[in-house]
Amino acid sequence: MSRSLPLDQADGLRRLFAHARVCVLPVVSNPNVAFGGVILERLCTAFAEHGKHTLVIDAAERAPVHHEMALLDLAECIEPLSAQVSYLAARGLPLRFVDSTGSTNNFLKAVGEAAPHADVLLVHASASDLCRLFSRSADIDRVRPLLLADDRPTSVTHAYAAMKLLTQRAGLVVHDLLLGAAAHSPRSERIAMQIATCADDFLGAVLRDWVQIDPACDATEAPTADLRRLVREQLRTAQGESLHDLAPSAITPHGAARAWAHN
Repeated sequence: MSRSLPLDQADGLRRLFAHARVCVLPVVSNPNVAFGGVILERLCTAFAEHGKHTLVIDAAERAPVHHEMALLDLAECIEPLSAQVSYLAARGLPLRFVDSTGSTNNFLKAVGEAAPHADVLLVHASASDLCRLFSRSADIDRVRPLLLADDRPTSVTHAYAAMKLLTQRAGLVVHDLLLGAAAHSPRSERIAMQIATCADDFLGAVLRDWVQIDPACDATEAPTADLRRLVREQLRTAQGESLHDLAPSAITPHGAARAWAHN
């Protein structure tokens, strides 16, 4: 018997999310962030604490261009970095999977099939690429994009613009933030408050949580309690647990986001 045709454009992602152990995490690239690689490494370390293998799908503006063999044998292009982390150079690759509607969600289906060992698919890409990947997903409530910024104005502006695009074009209205800043940076809470307030006032969006990461830290050291919380909530979101399913102590934003959320 021939295989039945997918019912809609979201079929590929629905199959991917149906595999309960896979967490798909869109991480919005930000070319204005210094030490972005360290921030992503800290994120992978936190997932490894949960025993999760993370595949970093690097489709960002400054990522290496995808290998020409990727369309023929995607699995051969996945590079193991450690026991817990693999890497796929993918700049320009999602667009090679675009369909007649402009959706590229078949790309994630292909990656999931090429890397069945991966528990987390960390998709590092621009906001526009992420919109094409997720805008037609029937499981959009299992995705919470992660914004990147540091304590410089250009990076904050870029993060807000990315949030606006994801909210208005893809309907992704709940976001998290990783903020690269020195441990005692006086601007961190103010930046988080600024993004959270602008999201609420102008976009109808929500900054769900934010975590500060010191770029000078060792990327392999134990994650902070805040980063552990954010990763734990991301894993729960991927399993389809709503905010109401989480313990109050787990969902309370901290710092500036907490002050905003309680208003």
